This record gives sequence, C-alpha cells and structure tokens, in this order.
Amino acid sequence: MPNIKSAIKRVSVIEKKTLRNNMIKSEYKTAIKRFEEALENKNTEEATKLFSVATKKIDQACTKGVIVKNTAARKKSNLAKKLNSISK
Repeated sequence: MPNIKSAIKRVSVIEKKTLRNNMIKSEYKTAIKRFEEALENKNTEEATKLFSVATKKIDQACTKGVIVKNTAARKKSNLAKKLNSISK
C-alpha cells in the first residue's frame, strides 16, 4: 500500500475509473449480444433497432476512452455486415 498522500489518492481514483470503464464495457458488450441474438432469431425489425442501440453504446465507449476509435469502427462495421447479410 502506498504511504504518500498523492499515491493513496491515485489508487482510489484508479479504482473508480476501473469500475466506470468496466460498466461501460459491459453495456456495449451486452448490446452486441442482444443484437446477435436477434440476428439468430431472424428478427430483422428488432435487429435493426438493436443495431442502433449497439452502435450508440460503442460510440459512447469510444468517447469515454474505454475503446480506441479504430476498434469502435471495426466493431460497428462488423455489426453492419451481419445486419446486411440477414436483410438480403
């Protein structure tokens, strides 16, 4: 454990940020899972709604710095490809 006051504060701040990051990461992963479940059930209408929710959550994670911009773009692109494949 740190003895210096600033180091003690850094530990507590890092713990708070870690919890926030894990919460945001969990939200976008859950949104992606729900979207993929709708795709498996061949429910196109629900999948399109969940696609917009998932992309929003991915963008939020990118804005908060949880994931990198290119990672967010790749994930959204993959989701769009899956949606387009079922729409045909």
